[in-house]
Amino acid sequence: MKRPNKIIVVGGNAAGPAAAAKAKRYNPNADVLLFEASEFISTGTCEMPYVLSGEIDDYRKIVFFTPESFQQEKGVKVFEKHFVQEIDVKKKRVIVKDLIEDKILEHDYDRLILATGSKAKTLPGFDTQLKNIFTLKNINDLIRLDKYVKENQVTKSIIIGSGYVGLEAAEALIKRNVQVKIIERENKPLPGADEEFSDEILKILNKNEVEFLGGVKEVEPVITGDKLIAVRSGDKFIETDLVLLSVGFEPDTFLAQSSKLELGKSGAIKVDQYLKTSDRFIYAAGDNVEVLNAVSGKPDYIPLATHAYSLGHIAGENAAGGNAKYEPIVKNISVKIFDKFFASVGLSSVEAKSNKIAFEESFAKARNLVAVMPDSDLVLAKVLADNNTKRILGASFLGDKEVSGYADLVSALIKLKSPASTLSKINYNYTPPLSPLVNLLNIIGKKFG
Repeated sequence: MKRPNKIIVVGGNAAGPAAAAKAKRYNPNADVLLFEASEFISTGTCEMPYVLSGEIDDYRKIVFFTPESFQQEKGVKVFEKHFVQEIDVKKKRVIVKDLIEDKILEHDYDRLILATGSKAKTLPGFDTQLKNIFTLKNINDLIRLDKYVKENQVTKSIIIGSGYVGLEAAEALIKRNVQVKIIERENKPLPGADEEFSDEILKILNKNEVEFLGGVKEVEPVITGDKLIAVRSGDKFIETDLVLLSVGFEPDTFLAQSSKLELGKSGAIKVDQYLKTSDRFIYAAGDNVEVLNAVSGKPDYIPLATHAYSLGHIAGENAAGGNAKYEPIVKNISVKIFDKFFASVGLSSVEAKSNKIAFEESFAKARNLVAVMPDSDLVLAKVLADNNTKRILGASFLGDKEVSGYADLVSALIKLKSPASTLSKINYNYTPPLSPLVNLLNIIGKKFG
């Protein structure tokens, strides 16, 4: 089969550069072009809260390539500040707005990869064009928020939403001596986490002087001129110097929809296991696609940088003439919450119930080191198992850095469809400064018999 000669990639964050680089490696003779609407490519989105906090001292440290360095190292032609506004699927052509020269360009393709990612959700009335309403989704968002905090006398802030980004941003702002109030629609922080963990996370927020306002169903901005001065909830007015919206992400499917590509139930682009869309010449990868959940066996929307990167590689190889398949995905995500870490892998109990899976669960607390060691502390764990097959469905952990290893081990066992009792049969290591004599996972596994 003749390999494609011209491959165009749309989107330059995680999946796009991975796809473009892989396509060029797989088919060195192909002409590979990458278009990105902003001035940045290959950025560290997950690292942004740590730039905001000052732990990473310059946003440029999380911009891993310039267009020039990417072309030199990967052999891919990069067009920054070029917005792909239309796909002519019949002619296999993209119509591109050059935002620098303010002109329209047209490029033909043999294969096209959509890596348009996701976009931050907003709330009615909270216009991010106002000078002190922000989201935190890309480098430009980060630069804008960081600059505002530096140049204005910001002493108090409101974060609307207490998901992963909201919790990370709360810590970042506290480190910059900004008071933080979190407004959340649900009663507890980190909606979707099991109650044992959201209760503990609330305690962590209170300990670190973050005021949590839960069960707030409606909020509206109070605006004077070009600034928000307060947030209204019912009869209550909460004054603030800035608002950060952290109400989730949604797939950016503008191009896919205008090109009549099929979308899945989640609203993300529907792809097969080769990441091909409903148009056989167009692939898609990253936060804009729907993937197969390895636990539920159903299509799901799992927007994570790790998956975007690996899916980008597969889409790039296949667009260049390969035949790689992606494996169904186990959601495996972690977040730092002040001096603790939370990790969630597979399904939570909320997700298991929504998938109508009957399950049993085991919750335990144990020390990460033997009690006599100075850094010994409690770790919380919960594991879910299928009522019928006894295979592990998911787990959650709250503790120190060891929770990452726990989650990765459970992720592997989920892939292998192992029963929960396997956790009690593993030979865990032990040395007092590093690990406990009796591992928390061993304790959990024994509860499943």
